[in-house]
Amino acid sequence: MSLKIKNLHISVGDKPIVKGVTLTIKPGEVHAIMGPNGSGKSTLANAIMGHPKYRITAGEIELDGADITAAKPEARARGGLFLSEQYPPEIAGVSTEHFLRLSANSLTGANRQPLEFHQELQAKMRTLGIDPEFARRSINVGFSGGEKKRAEILQLLVLNPKYAILDETDSGLDVDALRIVAEGINRYRSPERGILLITHYNRILEFVLPDVVHAMSRGVLVRSGGPELAREIETLGYQDL
Repeated sequence: MSLKIKNLHISVGDKPIVKGVTLTIKPGEVHAIMGPNGSGKSTLANAIMGHPKYRITAGEIELDGADITAAKPEARARGGLFLSEQYPPEIAGVSTEHFLRLSANSLTGANRQPLEFHQELQAKMRTLGIDPEFARRSINVGFSGGEKKRAEILQLLVLNPKYAILDETDSGLDVDALRIVAEGINRYRSPERGILLITHYNRILEFVLPDVVHAMSRGVLVRSGGPELAREIETLGYQDL
């Protein structure tokens, strides 16, 4: 059982971005990918989730033994994949609570009663320091950057996927918000779940300790190691990758 990326090549239009990434994430593992802007980190994350803008030109994605390279995003989600986007979209007219309840129902096949779901959602919102009124507001509309990131972690806790891809979830967060988001990730973390955490900085990795750190540059993984690699990158930067 694992999420396997096998020699993946990804293009946007006619431009190759990711040029042969191989990676295996097993349940219970946290992998971090660090790299400069333009190295292909977000391209990799979106392609794994099936975003149509990102074209896989070679290689395979395997989810618990099933080839999902050509699967639709909704099939990947039902199979246990989750993507927290770097720039979460705003969806006017759809409340956060309604969206999450319908999403959870779709993934599990169960029809959760609104009151029961509301109570559980409010409890999860409190742990993330989210104003209870945000459940009624349109998804991400008028949210600050930090509120959007916490809303993404709220989705993670509600949908409870088997594998989570978190694309720069720490971006734009102050120290207090970073700690809350990290606590949410650690609450989700378990021996049954795998995490791919994409970041520029070591600071979130001080709260969410990774098992493996990968350095990405120019579309390939150039180095892999333990948490000490993240500290090295934080100190020396990306110029020698």
